[in-house]
Formats: sequence, C-alpha cells, structure tokens
Amino acid sequence: MIPRRTVACLSVAQLVSWGVSYHLIAVFGETIAADLGWSRPVAYGGLTLALVVTGVCSPVAGGAIDRLGGRPAMAAGSLFNALGCVGVAMAHHLPLYYAAWVSLGIGMRLTLYEAAFAALARIGGPEARRPMSQITLLGGLASTVFWPIGHTLGERLGWRGALMAYAALALLTVPLHLTIPSARHGEAAGGSGRPHEAPLARTRRQRVIAGGLYALIATMAGFLNSGISPHLISLLTGFGLAASLAVWIASLRGVGQSSARIWEILFGRRIHPLTLNLLGVLLLPVCFAAGLLSGRFVLAAVALAFLSGAGNGILAITRGTLPLVLFDPRTYGAVTGRLLVPSLVLSAAAPITYAFVIDRVGDAGALYLSIGLASLALAAAMALRTMFPATSGGPVASK
Repeated sequence: MIPRRTVACLSVAQLVSWGVSYHLIAVFGETIAADLGWSRPVAYGGLTLALVVTGVCSPVAGGAIDRLGGRPAMAAGSLFNALGCVGVAMAHHLPLYYAAWVSLGIGMRLTLYEAAFAALARIGGPEARRPMSQITLLGGLASTVFWPIGHTLGERLGWRGALMAYAALALLTVPLHLTIPSARHGEAAGGSGRPHEAPLARTRRQRVIAGGLYALIATMAGFLNSGISPHLISLLTGFGLAASLAVWIASLRGVGQSSARIWEILFGRRIHPLTLNLLGVLLLPVCFAAGLLSGRFVLAAVALAFLSGAGNGILAITRGTLPLVLFDPRTYGAVTGRLLVPSLVLSAAAPITYAFVIDRVGDAGALYLSIGLASLALAAAMALRTMFPATSGGPVASK
C-alpha cells in the first residue's frame, strides 16, 4: 500500500520539478538570448541538450531506482535541478550555460514522471497504477503555475535572480522526495504470499515483442507531443485563424490534458491499461485529421487542440501503467529505463523537425506527418492489445 502522504508529496514535487526544469526555457529563453546576445536556437538549444542527456542516462537512472529506491535517486535529482538553475543564472558564456543544462537533464530524469513512476512501482507493485495517475494532475499544471511565477520573479529580480529563486524551489523538493518509503513491494509484508497478478509478457519472445511495441508507442507519442506543442499556435494562425483566437483555442490543449487525467482517475480503474492505451492513441490521428479543416471550421481547430491534449494526457499515464501489467514490477525501473531511451532522445529533435517541415512543406504538411506517425502508433497499440487479449495474467504467490 502506497501511503497517501507519499502521493501528496510526490504530486507537489512533480509540480515544482517540471516548473523549474522543463518549463524554465519557455519563461526565460527570450530574455536570456537577448541579454547575452545569442540567437534563439542557441539559447533554446539548452533544453534540447538536456533532453538528449535525459535519454542517454535513462537506463542508469531506472536501474538505480530499482536497486536503491526512489528516495535517494529523486532527492539527488532535486540537487541536480538546483545546480542546473544556479549554473544557468551564472552563465555568461556557452560552456557554462550548456554544462548547466546537462545538470538539468540529469535532474529531469531523476525527478520527473519516469522516475516517480519507477519509485511508485517499486514500493507499490501493481497497486501503483492509481497513484501514478494522481501525481500527473499537478505535474500537468506546472506550466500554468510556473509561467506566471517565473514572469513575476523575472520582473522583480531579473532573470538571473529568478533562476536563483528557482534553485531554492528545487531544493525544497528534497524533503518531499525523502518521504518516499525505502521498502520494496512485498518486503514490507515479509513476503506474506499475498497474491498478485503475473505479468502478461511471460516468455522471452513476448517480452521482446511487447517491449518493442511499447517503445514504439512511447516514441511516436513523445515525438508528436514535443513537435506539436510549441508550434500549435502558429499552425492555427497558418490555417487562417486570428492570433487571439488561435491562442485561446491552443490553451484548450491543457484543458484536454487535465480533463483526461481526471477522467482516468475517476473511471479508468474499470478499463484495462492496454485498452486505455489504445483509446489514448486513437485520439491522435483523429485530432490531426480534424486539424486539416481548421481553416474552414473553428470546431475542427478546437478538436485539434482539445483531443491532442486529451490523448497526451492519457498516454502520459499509460506510459507508466503499461509496464506494470506487461512486465515484472520488480524490474520496472530498469525495463522502462531502456525502453524509453528512443522516446526521450528523439523528442529533443521534434521541435526542430516540425519547424523544418512547416517551413518547407507548410502547416498542412506538418499535420500529414503527424497523422502518419500517429497511425504507426495506433497500429502498435492495436497489435499490443491483440497480443494480450486477456485482462489478467492470473494470481500468483508473491516471492
């Protein structure tokens, strides 16, 4: 049983950790570039570097959480986030600036969803599904909360002072991460023989195929999310919508994301993770196809924003819950650490890729690309659901 206190502390830690790391550049990127005389690609390239580092260190981070638990790993991640914020605040030249983003990349891998999911799986086993959904609620609000906070701090303290404040906030998540229990699922009960469900992928062949399909879905979903999100407003204006209307409609993406996560918490327990994953993926080609009609119908633009957010909201959860039913929860961190490497690394290239496609082929070309990638993910999700039609592997004794 995962303590409610742990879930509450992790939820707050997710809000802060996302805000001071991943969303940092959205608030301060333009100011940093202007103040230091750098181009936008140079300044924003810090986040790209951090995402690459996140992917490269993913297997090591996942294995460390399996062996040592979430408490030391995530507390260390808080320190890396704080160090990265201080480094960016003190940077006057590129070497220190990019070194700070390397630290933030390590910190992100040790503090954001993937680390929190692995920590919850280690202490809760199959019971971690609901807590995984719950902690994504506050994490999904990080931009809503930290964009205005960062803007206000920047106006009063300057961007360097604001980032030092961010570092202090990152340090405040250390005690939150220290509330994570150190016991592994099954150990606290002394190996009581309490039944749990066997993983669906039991043979080596099943584990290889299931792992490949899971990695493909996560990679396509991550690439689409990272590619569409920063370009959504420009896509809508490119289809002829007024800038003010495009901003309002684009904001519905966050509403769709939060709504889907609330719905999953309230009703998702009745749906098997494989079916829920298929539903989340199905929303993606539908919303991108609707987006092609944005210039003619406002409701089509609304569907693009809201449904893309809803699909991403569901898939962020199933990225954490699918390994709970497919593989042995005791190796959750190591397995997901390996399987998520392509997703984490390729997501870093998505914004640049979409910018290139929009410049060369146009806004419609970006949506056609999205439909193709989403259809590939849908085929993988259908194959995964077909491969494991049963909703349970059957109870076995805990070891």
